[in-house]
Amino acid sequence: MRLLSHLLITSFALLLAAYVIPGITIDGIYSAVIAALILGLLNILVKPVLFILTLPVTIITLGLFSFVINAALFWFAASFIDGFAVDGFFAALLGSLFVSIINSIGSKFIS
Repeated sequence: MRLLSHLLITSFALLLAAYVIPGITIDGIYSAVIAALILGLLNILVKPVLFILTLPVTIITLGLFSFVINAALFWFAASFIDGFAVDGFFAALLGSLFVSIINSIGSKFIS
């Protein structure tokens, strides 16, 4: 139940990001749910590997490179999901930050 609610919060955050941030488009709720599922899988499987591989750069930049990793995964997810498009890196950066903030607020209400 908690996984489903987190998936719905992420889907809502993606739809809200598409409404607020120029450069992000989502065709509908189905695309948002698929995008949320793919983003969740990428964050579970790929993000830790990327974080370890880029650990020296992350340490040098005092952790700010993790924002670049999040934006790259957000942009990567949009590249192969029909109905979800991100126009550039800056839009991906803003979108990933926005979705992260909405997810953290939503998870406070779930628990």
